[in-house]
Amino acid sequence: MEFKGPYPQETLFSSINRRDFMKFCTAVAATLGLPMSAGVKIAEAVTSPERPPVIWLSGQQCTGCVEMLLRTDHPSIDSLIFNLISLEYSETLNAGSGHQAEAALQQSIERYKGEFILVVDGSIPVKDGGIYCQIAGRPVLDILNEMAPQAAAVIAIGSCASWGGVAAAEPNPTGATPVHAVLKPKGINVVNIPGCPPNPYNLLSTVIHFLTFGKLPDLDDKGRPTFAYSRLIHENCERRPHFDAGRFADEFGDEGHRKGYCLYKLGCKGPETFNNCSIVHYNDTIGCWPVGTGCPCFGCSEEKVGFHVPLFTKSKVAYPTPPNQFTEAVPERGNGSVKFAYGVAGAVVGAAVVAAAKRDGDKEDKQA
Repeated sequence: MEFKGPYPQETLFSSINRRDFMKFCTAVAATLGLPMSAGVKIAEAVTSPERPPVIWLSGQQCTGCVEMLLRTDHPSIDSLIFNLISLEYSETLNAGSGHQAEAALQQSIERYKGEFILVVDGSIPVKDGGIYCQIAGRPVLDILNEMAPQAAAVIAIGSCASWGGVAAAEPNPTGATPVHAVLKPKGINVVNIPGCPPNPYNLLSTVIHFLTFGKLPDLDDKGRPTFAYSRLIHENCERRPHFDAGRFADEFGDEGHRKGYCLYKLGCKGPETFNNCSIVHYNDTIGCWPVGTGCPCFGCSEEKVGFHVPLFTKSKVAYPTPPNQFTEAVPERGNGSVKFAYGVAGAVVGAAVVAAAKRDGDKEDKQA
């Protein structure tokens, strides 16, 4: 197929040639789980002169979600806000401030009613009428309830907006509440893109999908895009072979930790956290993600895990799948440590043996 949209040199991708531009669009299609042919349609959408208006509203947050967006490389933040989308309002990135910024916000809402994408980061305090987080003298709770019904789509970015985050941890003095819980009574669907911070490309891919097809991508039962949150981090973790082989770091800085062994014993929440961190790394740098730097997964993108389960508590392993046989690289037995994977493998083999014996016994009884 031939791309017939504006030539890439005239767009946000001015620093790359046509071939690399199409590679990027095809890669986005693959990330979204779409056929390669969708890359052409994505190319036409992202080079369209009609940019979707985006209003970014912040609640109780640390600005980490905006900071992660500043570190995108393809596209860069300047190309993103000047060419791909039309960022109408953001407390962090606004050129103006005070009455000027608020006036611009109201003008954008009126001008793009029913068309703009509302991105919200941070939790929404609901206790005492939401007085614990205010913008221009108004509770962010009231602003959200006023703006969301006028938006074409609402995206909750980050763990605070998706699940309540650190502000919602016990005892939750402000009544911090996720965006979807505030808007559910109004019948407004919210896309959750959790993470602390989330990978910026999970947000950009969601926006590009909306840009290309006029609708949001497929979501799971928690409102998360399935292209990014359908698989456990543990499944594609670079340390997974060590888990299967029974090699674990017992404490920070020990020999296993220095050799890159599995961090399960140090409280890694990868086995119960759905995200694509182990596949799409941060800052366009291979190995730039918590586990890649030797830090256990915190479980920030999973509801009731990050900010709720103690950091060094062992995670619940939902799908332990040890290999049928171990390689010679497995440490010799009798080294004084009980390997988790061996225990799982033994249980699996034992269950199989018992089941086989039962089947043989039933067969003999029937023959008798």
